[in-house]
This record gives sequence, structure tokens and C-alpha cells, in this order.
Amino acid sequence: MSKIYAVGDLQGCAPSLKALVKKLPKKSKMIFLGDLVNRGPDSLGALRQLKALQESGRAECILGNHDLHLLAIDAGLRKSKGLDTIEPILSAPDRKELIAWIRNRPLALSNGKVLTVHAGVLPQWDLQQTIECAQEVEKTLRGKSYKDFLANMYGNTPNQWSNSLKGYERLRVITNTLTRMRFCTPTGKMEFASKEGLEQGPKGYIPWFTVPNRKTQNILTYFGHWSTLGLLRQDNVIGLDTGCVWGGKLSALEISNSNKDSKNLELIQVSGYDHPLRM
Repeated sequence: MSKIYAVGDLQGCAPSLKALVKKLPKKSKMIFLGDLVNRGPDSLGALRQLKALQESGRAECILGNHDLHLLAIDAGLRKSKGLDTIEPILSAPDRKELIAWIRNRPLALSNGKVLTVHAGVLPQWDLQQTIECAQEVEKTLRGKSYKDFLANMYGNTPNQWSNSLKGYERLRVITNTLTRMRFCTPTGKMEFASKEGLEQGPKGYIPWFTVPNRKTQNILTYFGHWSTLGLLRQDNVIGLDTGCVWGGKLSALEISNSNKDSKNLELIQVSGYDHPLRM
């Protein structure tokens, strides 16, 4: 059976992607944990490589906040920011094909034993609800009215889940959870401003994966999004955003179906992009 690797935030670092693919076993498969594009040196090249890998059956790609940012800009709903590197995608001859491909990517994946997401999972959600909530957003992104969703996607409220949420508020909470969350309260109230390490959250907030009695705590979960954590390997939780775009590494870690100690899983890393603005 071919090995499967989870891969941390790429963010348009096409040279690192090319180097990683060469280093991985030839028949292995990859699950990229979101933030496929933006801020790196070649978002267009990275996107084309990922699309080719996915279409060949070697990879699947989860959406992150930067990927949704690209969709919003493509739809004319947002403007590029200073550090964005997605303009070449918007002027590419295959722009429509690339945007359509991104719109058809998932926000979470699971085989029943392992869960992969970009950012996090609310403590109230079990595995089934996580996947079902992700599918609600996925269905909307693939629909004809997806631009209406993108126009209503941004915002920090509501910042807490309720099964009674409906419409764009419901979709916004789901999207913020899966693509933006780092800290929350033990009851699942989310906070989006803090980006530092485990102990630097606002008073009353803790990393989402340390919430007591979290319903997915027995599911081996791989995530990205949090570069200040670096490589995180705890019981049933693995963080793989190792700052590729900021001079760190692009990391691929073997996905295990047996919940074996994460320290025994194979880790493969390549050099990241030496960003001119990194501190």
C-alpha cells in the first residue's frame, strides 16, 4: 500500500513543492493542508503543479483562508493586499480552469480514523459533524451562487457554534472554524486576532486542540495554519505549518491509520522560501 503524507502550508512556494515531490517515494500520495497559494514566489506555478498532482491521483488539496481569499479577489469582491502574490493567477490563460479547480476542493477530509483540516475543529463537533459541516460549505462553493457566499464570508461573528444557525451566518462560522481558528474558549467561543504560540492566547482562550473533552480528541488530526507553532507532534494532534513561506521548511508527515505514536511517523522536509520581508 502506498504511503500517504500530510503536507503543511505551501503558500505558493513552487520550488519547495517540486523539491518535496522528488524527495517523497514515487508511488506515495499527498494531502495538502490548505493555504496552497499566496505570499510565496510562484503561486501560479504551485497551483498548476497541485492541480496536475491531484488529477493524476497523487494528491488532494484542502482549502485554507488564503485560497478563499484568492476566490474572493477573482470574484471581484476583495482587493489584493501588499504581500499577495496571486496576480499572476488572475492574468493566466488558464485562470478559469484553476479557479474552478479550487472551488471543487474540500475543506476537510477523513477516512474515519484520521482527520485533515486547515485550521481547527470546534470542541462541540464530532468527526461526522465536522465532515458534514465542511460539506455544507463545499456544496455552496461549487454552486452557481458561490459568489453570494463569498460576499458574505468575511467577518468574526457569530464566533460560536449553534446547531440553530442558518444561512450565511452558519456558513461563516463553519468557514472560520476550518480555515481561521487558532484559539477558543472551553465552550468553543473563537478568537481570530492572536497568531502567536500556545501560551500567548487572550485570557480565557486556549488552543483549540487543548480544549478538555473535545469530541474529536480520539481522532488523529493533522492541521496547518499556525506557523508560530512550528512542527507540533502531540497525542492525536499534528501541526504541520512549519513556515515554508517565511524561510522555514515545507513538511510532509506520514499519515497513520493506527494512531501510533506520532514520533514514529516518517517526516520529510525541504527548504522553504527565503522571503525578503521575513524577520
